[in-house]
Amino acid sequence: MPAYTPPPAPPAPTSPAEPDAEGTTDSAQTTSAAPDDTRSTTAGEPAAQGGAGGTAGPTTERPAPQGGAGDADDTGDTRSTTAASPAAQDPDGEVAGEVAGETPGVPRGRGAGARLARLRAWRERYPRAARAVWWATTVLSVVLVYLALLLPVPLTGFEPRMLLRLPGEAVVIAAVLTALPRRPRVVVAALGGAGLAALTVVNLLDMGFGSYLGRGFNLVLDWELLDDARSYLADSLGGTTTALLTAGVLVLVVALFAGMAAAMVRIGTVLGRDAQQSTRATLVAGTVWITCSVLTVQLAGQPLTVHRAAGALNAQTDRVRDTLRDEAAFGKEARADRFGNTPAAQLLPDLRGKDVVFTFIESYGRSAIEDPVMAPGVDRTLASSTAALEKAGYRAKSGWLTSATYGGSSWLGHSTTLSGLWIDNQQRYRTVMASDHLSLTKAFRKTGAWDTVGVMPGVQKGWPEQKYYGLDKVYNAFQLGYQGPKFSWSTMPDQYALEAYQRLVHGKQRDKPLMSEIILTSSHQPWAPIPKMVGWDQLGDGSVFGPIEKAGRRAGDVIADTTASREEYGKSIQYSVTALTQWLERYGTDDTVLVFLGDHQPISRVSGTHASRDVPVSIVAKDPKVLDRIAGWGWTDGLRPAHGAPVWKMSAFRDRFLLAYGSTPHPSGG
Repeated sequence: MPAYTPPPAPPAPTSPAEPDAEGTTDSAQTTSAAPDDTRSTTAGEPAAQGGAGGTAGPTTERPAPQGGAGDADDTGDTRSTTAASPAAQDPDGEVAGEVAGETPGVPRGRGAGARLARLRAWRERYPRAARAVWWATTVLSVVLVYLALLLPVPLTGFEPRMLLRLPGEAVVIAAVLTALPRRPRVVVAALGGAGLAALTVVNLLDMGFGSYLGRGFNLVLDWELLDDARSYLADSLGGTTTALLTAGVLVLVVALFAGMAAAMVRIGTVLGRDAQQSTRATLVAGTVWITCSVLTVQLAGQPLTVHRAAGALNAQTDRVRDTLRDEAAFGKEARADRFGNTPAAQLLPDLRGKDVVFTFIESYGRSAIEDPVMAPGVDRTLASSTAALEKAGYRAKSGWLTSATYGGSSWLGHSTTLSGLWIDNQQRYRTVMASDHLSLTKAFRKTGAWDTVGVMPGVQKGWPEQKYYGLDKVYNAFQLGYQGPKFSWSTMPDQYALEAYQRLVHGKQRDKPLMSEIILTSSHQPWAPIPKMVGWDQLGDGSVFGPIEKAGRRAGDVIADTTASREEYGKSIQYSVTALTQWLERYGTDDTVLVFLGDHQPISRVSGTHASRDVPVSIVAKDPKVLDRIAGWGWTDGLRPAHGAPVWKMSAFRDRFLLAYGSTPHPSGG
């Protein structure tokens, strides 16, 4: 049977072409096609309109309204529309789209061409809505890029007026995008947007690290700390909440990259619509920026002109370069040890026969003692504890140490104190842990005169650092017999950890005295819920803390509240100090020597944006000879160091302690 051929229809009348987006007018283009070979005059361009009755005939080009998506500048030329193909018609000559209730002549496919055709048809049907969408997306694009160029800003003490700036990078971006032809402009804009998104992520991390750790984000060293942050959130807020937050952050990062690239392309498109006008505006903006910069013009008390993005990029580059240089220099420093070759008999002779306990109290910083919000309660605890210890026959002296870390990364404070080296980043930490540099705790083991043990309730996985610290045995969170509830990040209350230490280690008969390293964790952020002291004879397996944990404040109610965090932090320090000093009163002997200190200050939201890095350190003993050995240090009597007491770098403590108790230097290395 011969193929059906529909009869030709009369040609549709043409109409004058409308002005395109650039303000020019093109003559209408007419196309014709045989019924069996309907084609667009532009290869690959889907038809935007169908001929009447399904017959191919001449059509008139209708450029998109100015400002709509896919305008003349988006495609680079104005293309004619064509008649619908026979595939889009039914046997009676009706257009399939009309039967389906769709826009006549618009392809229903899922390809990019079909989607573009539908978008153009929608713009023609709803020009006002299209213009509103165009303006909204353009403004959002400008705002997104503008805010990204103003980062980083401080999280603590942020004020909206900090955003009233003119970033110099915006002028440079406008000049580059205006000067480029269309295709290179799109490529450069997309790549530039992705690069700006990456810088924004780093800037946000930098802001977070500055707020919590008092330092910037290190591109080389700090990625692994993000997993620690996730673990902290899981312990504080729960696994489900943390998983949702993590997924949300990942989605936001992907959206940021896509959105920033799209925003830069949109800005480039707008600038390219009228290159002459855009060039003039860019020159004016550049002149204004340079003039205001030279004259140091201010707005709302802030400089009007900034170049934060360039400054942030330079800062990160310098930080990476310094980190790489520091590794080689620090490796040489770690190999040199003032006591590296000291014979065992010449190490710590004046402490022989003593049980020495080194205890770190989490986040116990100077702010706990001197901040007007937290100090009253903590000072009362220190005063009452000093009096109670004196009644039990103990004396104490206290001073200040400047910690190598701030707000977190407690292991850097521990290692700095015990190694005698300044360990302020993860790279230095790894270098020292793999070295033979003598730690203070290993010095006790080297003598052969002490058994050495560690009590680490915060350790919940393998801990290879045990070898560096010279500990014969380490009790982690799962080896202390605790069956009670966790208190947010802290696996168990300090009182229980100390009682377990007494039961498993300190209270047992031994052939040698004991050197112990204990890490107390109840004062770890987010400081909710906080344990309460119970009778020492009631501790059992820790189940007694169940009702206390349930009655305490929730982490989510405190973690983002500055006032609540400061109040609860002070209470947690009071608890930890009370637990430690009561343990000493109850279980200490004439030969017990307690050295306790903080590892770092709490986060800046609690300690303040200009807080020092100082932490208190105290030595407590019954034997007066122990304190006589440090009489020349100038430390304050009691557990509370005076404001003007000596301040040493934390890395100085090891050597001063070894010398005070009779050790003889015999250098090694370097």
